[in-house]
Amino acid sequence: MVEKTVKSKIHAAEQPLSQIFSPQFEFSIPDYQRPYAWGGEQTSQLLSDIMEAQKRNPDEPYFLGSLVLVKEEGNPKADVIDGQQRLTTLSILLSVLRELSENSQVRAEMHEYIVEPGKITSGIASNPRLHLRARDRDFFASYIQEQGKLQQLLSVPDVQLKTDAQKAIRDNAKLLHDQLVKLSEEQRMSLIMMLTLRTFLVMVSTEDLDSAHRIFSVMNARGLDLSAADIFKAELIGRVPESVRGGYADKWEVAEVELGRDGFSDLFQHIRMIVTKVRGRQEILKEFREQVLEPYLRERTAASFIDGVLLPYAEAYGTVADRSYQSSGSADRINKWLLRFGQLDNQDWVPPVLWALRHHGNNEEWLDAFLGKLERLAATMLIRREYQTPRAQRYANLLKELDAGLGLNSPSLELEPLERHEALVALSGPIYEAKRVVKYVLLRLDETLTGNSGVTYDHPIITVEHVLPQNPKQASEWRNTFTDEERLEWTHRLGNLVLLNRRKNAEASNRDFEHKKSRYFSGPNGSAPFTLTIQVNGTPAWTPAVLKDRQQKLVDNLSTLWSLS
Repeated sequence: MVEKTVKSKIHAAEQPLSQIFSPQFEFSIPDYQRPYAWGGEQTSQLLSDIMEAQKRNPDEPYFLGSLVLVKEEGNPKADVIDGQQRLTTLSILLSVLRELSENSQVRAEMHEYIVEPGKITSGIASNPRLHLRARDRDFFASYIQEQGKLQQLLSVPDVQLKTDAQKAIRDNAKLLHDQLVKLSEEQRMSLIMMLTLRTFLVMVSTEDLDSAHRIFSVMNARGLDLSAADIFKAELIGRVPESVRGGYADKWEVAEVELGRDGFSDLFQHIRMIVTKVRGRQEILKEFREQVLEPYLRERTAASFIDGVLLPYAEAYGTVADRSYQSSGSADRINKWLLRFGQLDNQDWVPPVLWALRHHGNNEEWLDAFLGKLERLAATMLIRREYQTPRAQRYANLLKELDAGLGLNSPSLELEPLERHEALVALSGPIYEAKRVVKYVLLRLDETLTGNSGVTYDHPIITVEHVLPQNPKQASEWRNTFTDEERLEWTHRLGNLVLLNRRKNAEASNRDFEHKKSRYFSGPNGSAPFTLTIQVNGTPAWTPAVLKDRQQKLVDNLSTLWSLS
């Protein structure tokens, strides 16, 4: 074993698994860590890598990655800051090999890698080598660390599994069992020797939690990619008083589960915008810590950040994602706004909506008025193809005005005359060419034509179709009805577009008008699900004059909707 001091309190050492799973270490996964989450791909890859290394050269050491620990020198107790995915999976692998062995002595020796057997004469109690987080600790101890329970574990039904981690434990045990049971006893014994004697981890330990967190933020050799949220969790929960740390870890995990891992990570981007009111310029890991967390970490008030910032905005973000606003009145109006926002091509609108839900979530009338103004702003920026930087700056200015108490009178919510004019020009032009704009505009337009603000579009497929085809055949009636100049002028404009709840059909798209109406624009019962399309089906002919009139009416509808005149 080679050991070196990286810093005064940080030690790195190469350790074989026979030393890692020994009385030298008693590993614990702190409650603030994320749950065990390795899936079949990572687990299968781990086994495959070890077996391939064994085939290449049975005598050559194989390095599996690193562990980061908080551990006092001379004390076996070690908190795992990074590496729980590998440690847990290796424990499962050793357990499966123990259960499959036909030799009682091998089973007994393998068991000692998983559980400290204890010595009565030395006053050493029996104890697992690895303690998972509290929620999954008993499950892991019962099915993995206790002998003879593997077959029971493999048959545990989903309904009896209380967490995703427990499901991962069962599924990975089954995967490893199914692969290892195919090997002969001799092959499995060879694998055990490879694992225990020639497989190494780099053990990085420190007595200082802050030092461990710094290492944790940059080292993640084979585990799941760490998100910024994982690192912030370690920093914040680790600074909550120990007496309530478990409760805060539970709160954090509940919020993460409800939003999903990706959604929860996105939340920190939105909180940064709300707090700093500046578009991010550097990586979230650096800026969020410096601009948002630093006061809480400096003043040791991590719990107040979780209670006063993270959890309220997590609840608001869940409402946005699920469109699940609730009130004593008509919550449908608010959820309809949230649905519309979700159809935009960016997420820059999220921070102002989160701010509104947090500060005015109980005032449905205020919220309805605010979201209406915000949607007008967001839609017209979409139509004008406002670039991300000025768009983000507009929302940042709005957040400053909201914090200043301007509310519905915030200047950033209003449109300048030039902005209204530019939006009208874009709506009047070849809007189909702006691919990320056209469907949103048509859906909002269809709502206005339906006359029912509560209409919803839950079709699994919604496509935009031209009435006058983009490339009509030379012999088609379209060539007689429209000159080349007229087709160039009208093909991609609003008046020539409809919505369909089916995939495009190139052949049907080029058919004559009557055929398209009866076969392509109609639903199974003869009618179309969109008012825009129904109107076209009620039109006897499709000519430049009809198109011109329809174009003007549709633009006027949108102008009224968004007050653009």
